[in-house]
Amino acid sequence: MLQRHQRKAAATGAGPGAGSAGNAAIEFALTAPALFMFLFGIIAFGRALWLQNALDYAVAAAARCASINPTTCGTADQIRAYAAAQGGAGFSGSVFSVSSPGCGTAVSASYPLSLSIPFVPAVSLTLTAQACDPS
Repeated sequence: MLQRHQRKAAATGAGPGAGSAGNAAIEFALTAPALFMFLFGIIAFGRALWLQNALDYAVAAAARCASINPTTCGTADQIRAYAAAQGGAGFSGSVFSVSSPGCGTAVSASYPLSLSIPFVPAVSLTLTAQACDPS
């Protein structure tokens, strides 16, 4: 049997759980910005790591090509074009530079990157990579 005040609370809807219909929406609205900032931050840094890996692979492949395949990679322009094609990330040939130090043919790259994460000021950084393969 319900007590008198429990019957009154049940009848008016003022009991436990009453009026909590919007709680989930409010909690989501409070936590969503942090959740999305974290999620998009992970995506942005993952993309930066992927681009760094692509640069590393492109300069290593281009330096190797310059040392073993003079018909495909005989000039600096050909080496830059080969590196851009090997990167797989849509880099232009202007990102790469070629030199001939004592180690053989050196290929280096410098790629400016801007990370845009919601609710965070833009972060700019420069990805670099270099490789040298003896001739």
